[in-house]
Amino acid sequence: MSSVSLTVNGKAVTAEIEPRTLLVQFLREHLRLTGTHVGCDTSQCGACVVHLDGEAVKACTVLAVQADGRQVTTIEGLAAGGDLHPMQAAFREHHGLQCGYCTPGMIMTAVDLVRRKGHALDETTIRHELEGNLCRCTGYHNIVKAIAAGATAMGQVPARQAAE
Repeated sequence: MSSVSLTVNGKAVTAEIEPRTLLVQFLREHLRLTGTHVGCDTSQCGACVVHLDGEAVKACTVLAVQADGRQVTTIEGLAAGGDLHPMQAAFREHHGLQCGYCTPGMIMTAVDLVRRKGHALDETTIRHELEGNLCRCTGYHNIVKAIAAGATAMGQVPARQAAE
């Protein structure tokens, strides 16, 4: 067994886990944060995207022990004080989901995209950056609209709320 201590959604967490435990398993099975989904087990779908020290990672490719001493933000950690994060609100407003299975990973990827590329995102950039996130329902049109709107909205809110 290995001991891990990390901060998840702003809360300190310590646990004894098998060294081979994936971060996605740790989040879902040990912490019961089930918004982070497992879709493919091969890092192809992006349903498991979380932020590790502020950067998007596929939690199915990271061992939980690799997150020791680090900060993890999941979809559950984006909303602040009961208010949806601007990207979450944009997905709701622009109908950027159907079944919703890919939505948490899409939103986490989109927030990281804005962090890296800024608030003025064009369709080509958004579609290119979503290549590691699969949606089998929507055809991406409303997802792209939601991300563009969310990026703009993130530029209009206080920095702390827009960052994570």
